[in-house]
Amino acid sequence: MVDLLDRLLAGGVVITGDITLRIADVDLVRIDLNALISSVNEQVPSPWGELT
Repeated sequence: MVDLLDRLLAGGVVITGDITLRIADVDLVRIDLNALISSVNEQVPSPWGELT
């Protein structure tokens, strides 16, 4: 299980979804969710450089 999670995070995972709050067939609130989950390698230099 840990190996599968490690392989998924190495490539990155995108999670998307929708949430709609509806009362009496009337949409009151709609939320679109998008999330990108991936691992971070500290050996790769930041494109913004040192911010000190």
